[in-house]
Amino acid sequence: MLGPELVVVLGLAIALTAAVADRIRVAPPVLLLVIGAALALVPDFAHVQLPADAVLLLFLPALLYWESLTTSLREIRKNLRGIVLMGTLLVVLTAGAVATLLHLLGMPWGPAWVLGAAVAPTDATAVGVLTRMLPRRNVTVLRAESLVNDGTTLVVYGIAVAVTVGTQELTFWSVSGMLLLSYVGGVAAGLAAAWVGTLVLRKVEAVTLQNLVTLLVPFVAFLAAEAIDASGVLAVVTAGIVVSQVAPKLDRAETRQQVRAFWSFLTYLLNGALFVLVGIEAMIAARALTAAELGRAVGIVAAVAGVLVLVRFAFLNAAGGTVWLVTRRTGGAPREGHRDRLVSGFAGFRGAVSLAMAVAVPRTLESGAAFPARDLIVFVTAGVVVVTVVVQALVLPVVLRRAALPEDESVGEERRYAERTAIEEALDALPRLAKRAGADRATVARIRKDYEAHLDVIQARAEADDDHPAVQRHDSAVALELALVRHKAATLLRLRDADEIDDVVLRQVRAGLDAEEARLDGSMPV
Repeated sequence: MLGPELVVVLGLAIALTAAVADRIRVAPPVLLLVIGAALALVPDFAHVQLPADAVLLLFLPALLYWESLTTSLREIRKNLRGIVLMGTLLVVLTAGAVATLLHLLGMPWGPAWVLGAAVAPTDATAVGVLTRMLPRRNVTVLRAESLVNDGTTLVVYGIAVAVTVGTQELTFWSVSGMLLLSYVGGVAAGLAAAWVGTLVLRKVEAVTLQNLVTLLVPFVAFLAAEAIDASGVLAVVTAGIVVSQVAPKLDRAETRQQVRAFWSFLTYLLNGALFVLVGIEAMIAARALTAAELGRAVGIVAAVAGVLVLVRFAFLNAAGGTVWLVTRRTGGAPREGHRDRLVSGFAGFRGAVSLAMAVAVPRTLESGAAFPARDLIVFVTAGVVVVTVVVQALVLPVVLRRAALPEDESVGEERRYAERTAIEEALDALPRLAKRAGADRATVARIRKDYEAHLDVIQARAEADDDHPAVQRHDSAVALELALVRHKAATLLRLRDADEIDDVVLRQVRAGLDAEEARLDGSMPV
């Protein structure tokens, strides 16, 4: 059975990429696709086939849910106009432009729209990985755009696949009904799943159960939406945004720590595995093409990648010009200038969602015949992902230098404000809380002194005064405490190795030391 071997190979591929990608200066998604293509040359992996439904269910809910949980709702509200336009209208225009190009090159309208929909959306995960040098506002807008356009493009994709397969008749009313059901039903399913999830979180106390609930929410939302033929992606995104606002008020610190660690690791594995699997599928598809067809496919990749960039720039500038005219008449100020549009135009990375849609294309029609141009769809989608990631990742640093966007200090300023306010209010509440806890005066005085010293450090950090005595004392104290914690951990290991304490005792005591070390590590200056 190939399953266990494939799991091991996927893990090794992801580990190898993590180890060497930075050293050889190759974007991790590209290296993963190359490894997948190389695996397809191995006879045992030359016939790997991913079930369409499994691809959409296993990969998309988890990847999009974590992106929804970690985005900024405030930034989305502030930039809602541009996000909605780019997440809906731009996606449809892009899919239509690519479909028109492909039809002119000889592809039937059905598969042309399928391929157009597959390459239309930008990818939230790719944006998060490849745009870390951007200011927070730009990254948030790009990630939010990716989350919204995933829902839009999957609606277009679903219509194109259904019409091509023969399960849906293309009429104005049928398409309108599908769009309405997809959006309204998807949002409703996401709200329902989030409501049930938060209701359960209010009732349970066990950390394991709380973690299980957070794991089930995206998949329940996705399946509920798909059951009524609505957009599962919109359901997942809606549920994630709702849970991101409600869950911090309900769950415990231990739950939040586990959730962050679990989801970041899970999505890292899923994203990497998907790129490897699509690399395998792309090579299988390439081998199914003749030499002439393969040369034509490479040309189509270049043409489609060019259309994606041109349409994105044309839309951004047209929308920017329209907003400028409107704000000029009303006296307002546009939120986005030409420098932001320049950066946004080159940040339209394609990634995991496009790959998942390409691999999820059915292999047969309703009549039993093969889906037209399926191998070409998979190959071109993988090629477009490689081109956008490689070319735009190489161009983006140059564009950023040219755009000279102002450095975003808002996160650091807000973090210092939050820490300062929290400490000040904690000091105000200290007498009352100390009385409730039964703490003596010496304990209260010591805690007050520690908190006031922390306030001095925050103020010095705000003034960028790393030579301030309070900062120096803080950093040396943290370094000393870290050294002591690690010395205690080494002592525990020595006692266990000498058979003076049991492994169970080691794990119990070490868990507390690990939490203390993680807290101290977070206190060290970066």
